[in-house]
Amino acid sequence: MSEKVEKVGIKRESGYLYFIDKQGDVSRTSMARGGKRIGKPLKVKKIGLKKEKGHLYFVDKDGDISRSVMSRGGKTKFKKAKK
Repeated sequence: MSEKVEKVGIKRESGYLYFIDKQGDVSRTSMARGGKRIGKPLKVKKIGLKKEKGHLYFVDKDGDISRSVMSRGGKTKFKKAKK
């Protein structure tokens, strides 16, 4: 499950991808359609969020910043050889 980190209240527009950039601010960029990208990312709101390791930060459906724990397990790519 995810937990809310900060209430921002961003109103989303269709056709844009919202994300948390490296500086901890909310940015948006136009979605790629058919391999075309238009323009550079635009900062929507400056927050300066400090990210913790092992968590995935995202903008949720309410327009707030949430985080969830990353799962870092999975199948092993190669089986170990038996001796």
